[in-house]
Amino acid sequence: MRVRNFMEYVVEDAVRKITEKEEGHTFSEKDLADIEALALNSLPPRYIVTEKGEVFSKVDELSIQFQADVTRAVMQALSRVKENPRD
Repeated sequence: MRVRNFMEYVVEDAVRKITEKEEGHTFSEKDLADIEALALNSLPPRYIVTEKGEVFSKVDELSIQFQADVTRAVMQALSRVKENPRD
């Protein structure tokens, strides 16, 4: 198994779910990548190497605070990208 930042999967999923609910706004692939990058830069990384580490990270993902932190980071990034889209 290689080293992976578990937060990339969490943020990617959160961005997909949150942007799908944004009525009247379509995000380009570039916008989505910018939202993910901004959100990831504001969250601590969670590096995993083993399947056991992945299980622990998934359990931690269930915490209310963890979900709130990820949602806040994605919403702030989304707002920033909507205000200043990259052409």
